[in-house]
Amino acid sequence: MGHSIRTFRLIAAPVAILSFGASWAFQEKPQITGVGPSPNATASSAPLTSVPPSPIAASRMGLNVVVLDPSHGGVDLGARGTEGIHESEVVLQFSDQLKRALEGQGFQVLTTREGNDNPSFDDRSARANAQRGAVFVTLHIGSTGLPGTVRTYVMPDFPPSDDVSGLIPWDRAQATFTELSRKLGSLVQAELAKRFKGSPPSAQTAPVRQLRTTAAPAIAVEIASVSVENRAELDRMIPGVAEAIAHGVAAFRPSYILPAKPGTTSGPGNPP
Repeated sequence: MGHSIRTFRLIAAPVAILSFGASWAFQEKPQITGVGPSPNATASSAPLTSVPPSPIAASRMGLNVVVLDPSHGGVDLGARGTEGIHESEVVLQFSDQLKRALEGQGFQVLTTREGNDNPSFDDRSARANAQRGAVFVTLHIGSTGLPGTVRTYVMPDFPPSDDVSGLIPWDRAQATFTELSRKLGSLVQAELAKRFKGSPPSAQTAPVRQLRTTAAPAIAVEIASVSVENRAELDRMIPGVAEAIAHGVAAFRPSYILPAKPGTTSGPGNPP
């Protein structure tokens, strides 16, 4: 077809490097705590006592970084309302407030854009894939939906792969993380539903393009909507949306513990 397929190989190791023009970190599926002993546990002659890690220790070995993706940008204005509201502009205000709320929870926050630029979908995913211990949150302002409500979306389950080579196509990077993404989405949506009447109680599934190539727990949050009669209606939602997402991500933190062993992958420019 004249197009190369971006792939990488998991070498039964928790952390790997994906080469795609530059070296980006790719994480194999983190463990969810509280579901049984670690497969890496070893026997010892001395008795072992299980001590829950402190919040500081947990943040160091698990979730540290949140990558925020204000959707659209540049010539791509996104959804447009009758009152001259442009999604690409308004979503930056939500992102700025959310960044501060997440930093207040102790997270390092990176953004895919801060001005009126428009990174590619792959560049947005790569921002998260380059981090160790990260989640990805893409923000949208919808053109439909009941004004004053918010919805969280996660990717549907991927069909089983019949590739026995060990190579994972770039556009299936999220497949390893769907379970954790659902947990993150559920926690965030539960917080949003508390604050915005009419919002669904749980996350929904949708094939959001930004999520598909993200090798980390990833969610899309859509605020309704650009069709409001007054821009102030959206502005009033900003603090509540930021607080809800920040609390949801913080609640998710204990569930995301990175595996400890490093490894390598293969991909374009990095053959097996």
